[in-house]
Amino acid sequence: MLRSFPKLLIALAVLGGVLAQTGCVVVEPRPARVWVPGYWSPAHVWVGGYYRYR
Repeated sequence: MLRSFPKLLIALAVLGGVLAQTGCVVVEPRPARVWVPGYWSPAHVWVGGYYRYR
């Protein structure tokens, strides 16, 4: 009994992890507008921030 106890615990942990994920629903993210901050370009010119779709 003592030698099989760690294997039993691992099996229960794996089974619990599988059962915990059975109700999960993965939804694809919607496209959203995100703010891209301004930055200095390699030509030492400031490029202003803008919105872009992700």
